[in-house]
Amino acid sequence: MDTEDNEIQCEVCDKWFSQQENLKRRPSIHTGEKTFKCDMCDERFSQSGNQKTNMRIHTGEKTFTCDICDKRFSRCGSLKRHMRIHTGEKPFKCDICGERFSESGNLKTHMRIHTGEKTFKCDICDKRFSHSGHLKSHMRIHTGEKPFMCEVCDERFSQCGHLKRHMRIHTGEKPFKCDVCDERFNESGSLKRHMRIHTGEKPFKCGMCDERFSHSVILKTHMRIHTGEKPFRCDICDGRFSQSGNLKRHMRIHNGEKPFMCEACDEQFSQCGHLKRHMRIHTGEKPFKCEVCDERFSESGSLKTHMRIHNGEKPFMCEVCDEQFSQCGHLKRHMRIHTGGKPFKCEVCDERFSESGSLKTHMRIHTGGKNIKV
Repeated sequence: MDTEDNEIQCEVCDKWFSQQENLKRRPSIHTGEKTFKCDMCDERFSQSGNQKTNMRIHTGEKTFTCDICDKRFSRCGSLKRHMRIHTGEKPFKCDICGERFSESGNLKTHMRIHTGEKTFKCDICDKRFSHSGHLKSHMRIHTGEKPFMCEVCDERFSQCGHLKRHMRIHTGEKPFKCDVCDERFNESGSLKRHMRIHTGEKPFKCGMCDERFSHSVILKTHMRIHTGEKPFRCDICDGRFSQSGNLKRHMRIHNGEKPFMCEACDEQFSQCGHLKRHMRIHTGEKPFKCEVCDERFSESGSLKTHMRIHNGEKPFMCEVCDEQFSQCGHLKRHMRIHTGGKPFKCEVCDERFSESGSLKTHMRIHTGGKNIKV
């Protein structure tokens, strides 16, 4: 069918063409017929123009040049897409969130965020990914490939991002800053965890006791209270610990290390907590107060023991006669009645006693009634 301007209409799709030759090429689009074959790779095309474009892949011919940066392309469409880098044009818009993209393929990939589609599957572990690049990176877990190498220390990484983070160790760069206290971090995750100090957020909840934690690693450590897991073992005495720090402190028993020194009397301690308690001797500080009688103590354990005076608690029981005591030391003294133990010996006459007070009283016989320190 012809119009006044001698245009010709396709009888299949009703599209108009100005040249008979263009109409002749049209049927192959509808029939799927591919009459043009590439002599190099045997790929077939429905139009001669597509065949010609394909040949440039084999010949390396790049006839389309960017007027701004002189980069060359084999296809006109590739040049058009490239020009968007210079113009900033982003014609493809996401209808869900409004984000715009310079290429349709990028929009298509982005849409998988909203649809949850994961079209790329790992053939080894069946894990699925929304991006082919994510699958490629994941495959390095299985292959052990680490193509990204640090030029400073030669350490290798499976992902470019891991290398970038690692490089901050060498450069000292800390690009992530806390807006509250200005502390800086070399990783975004470290800043995110730090922010919980200011917000008080505790997103990690124990499924056993409902206690909440700001860090997943703290929850993991806490869970060992419930499971009884003690993964850290002392190679000397086989003692096991739930935390690496506890093992480190324990090792000082074996190596005699005492890194914490009192600046007042030069006494040294294996643990920081022991030094803190010791310092109260010099400062006279008694931070633990009895809410019943207001008596104060330098150690929490002393307050706990004292409270048994008020509550009548006697947790230490003699297994021989069932008598109960409020303090472990009282039970130990009592047990000497049953065992006959007399650990305190007079250095003058060798007489022995079950309690230090009895020895002290006895010594007055030798000193003429004067008290001496036992």
